[in-house]
Amino acid sequence: MSNTMNKRKDDKPTLDLAGALDLSPAPESCPVTIKPRYGHFIDGEFVDGEGGFATINPATGEHLAEIAEGTQAEVDRAVKAARKAFEGPWGKMSGLDRGKYLYRLARRIQEKSRELAVLETMDNGKPIRETRDVDIPLAAQHFFYYAGWADKLAYAFPGGVPKPLGVAGQVIPWNFPFLMAAWKLAPALATGNTVVLKPAETTPLTAMYLAELMQEIDLPPGVVNIVNGMGKTGAAVVGHSDIDKVAFTGSTQVGRIIMRQIAGSKKRATMELGGKGAHLVFADAPLDQAVEGCINGIFFNQGHVCCAGSRLLIEESIAEEFIERLKRRVEVLRIGNPLDKNTDIGAINSAEQMGTIERYLSIGKEEGATTWQSSCPVPDQGFFIRPTILTGVSQTDTVVREEIFGPVLSVLTFRTPAEAVKKANDTEYGLAAGVWSEKTSKLFEVAHALNAGVVWANGYNLFDPASPFGGVRHSGFGREGGIAGLWPYLADQGGAA
Repeated sequence: MSNTMNKRKDDKPTLDLAGALDLSPAPESCPVTIKPRYGHFIDGEFVDGEGGFATINPATGEHLAEIAEGTQAEVDRAVKAARKAFEGPWGKMSGLDRGKYLYRLARRIQEKSRELAVLETMDNGKPIRETRDVDIPLAAQHFFYYAGWADKLAYAFPGGVPKPLGVAGQVIPWNFPFLMAAWKLAPALATGNTVVLKPAETTPLTAMYLAELMQEIDLPPGVVNIVNGMGKTGAAVVGHSDIDKVAFTGSTQVGRIIMRQIAGSKKRATMELGGKGAHLVFADAPLDQAVEGCINGIFFNQGHVCCAGSRLLIEESIAEEFIERLKRRVEVLRIGNPLDKNTDIGAINSAEQMGTIERYLSIGKEEGATTWQSSCPVPDQGFFIRPTILTGVSQTDTVVREEIFGPVLSVLTFRTPAEAVKKANDTEYGLAAGVWSEKTSKLFEVAHALNAGVVWANGYNLFDPASPFGGVRHSGFGREGGIAGLWPYLADQGGAA
């Protein structure tokens, strides 16, 4: 089947013949053709595979395409192609020339940004404003950034140009499909490695579109190979004997499985895993800005964010006022068609994830939490959950301790900075946190005391290709972004393991 979106319509409200204002939504759209079936991208060519499963539009339930499920034989072919490219043209290519390919790819992403944004929104369910204004531009920025590093590695690592590791096996999640591909591919390619990439089974379409762009720029065959599939395919990539480096973003549970799988091997690894981010709001914070920051921290991408600020800690003296302000603001968030540029909260990525979120809401209720949800209407079709605030919870409650990965915010209070830090650190995770205060000394003191890989001050979800990102404890190890993002792909560099 072919799903072709209509050409973009005028976003401005228009007057009908009766003079009434027409406020009907005008979805963001552009011509995007989806093939009936996608196989794999191996050695520079698209190849079909065995079996298959469907990818759907989570906002409508519409069948988008059939996806082949990669077998061990196809993973073998992909790894062999990557090794051949590493030992051949790509491995022998100068950093300057490698950088040119990354620049070309970054420019093509910019040129095709609207198509990519619409495709990502259809396959993932996130609002078009996020894919169009955040995900796709930031992905292009990562390729531009690392293109600049490709011929400058000798300056970053005095003593000579470090050697690449070889073939990297990369497994990416469904919450930021295209952006996570860029985060992993760009530093790997800039340092001279080749890649076998396994996209998430529910969101493979933009990875396949990226493969088309790689063909257009004449990227040498085998430099990037993409094998679609489910868990078994990812395990085959990670466990392959000729993979030198494993990069994984996903749940802590799967991360543990991967670590057991590669234990005893010589594989290098980096992992960006789950999180239960704490968002600390002090009484001296700019409250209106803090409300906006908290909303961005938990409701951005429907809460499908590893670093989401899903635990809100408010200083007791302002708790009641702040919660009321927060609820009033959440009330006006719009849930609906993700392709409508006025939509704030889109669809949950899958029926399985929606079931998980609903299960946690039931657990919260059983444990005594007070549940508040916005009254915004929810579409009849697709997977949608209203933004939810849980109050009356304690540190030991399941909804406070475990990652829900949805638009659910748990609220606690504190009296002193020391208590705030203690509660924030009382978790197995350590990916990200946020602190709100107008006192700079307090911001630095509290940020320094938090056990998190990333701490934002008076803001949240602020990303830049030059800034390293990653977690501690059960949120993973290693960094992506910045010069630190190069280390895991280079041999014998401090911090690479």
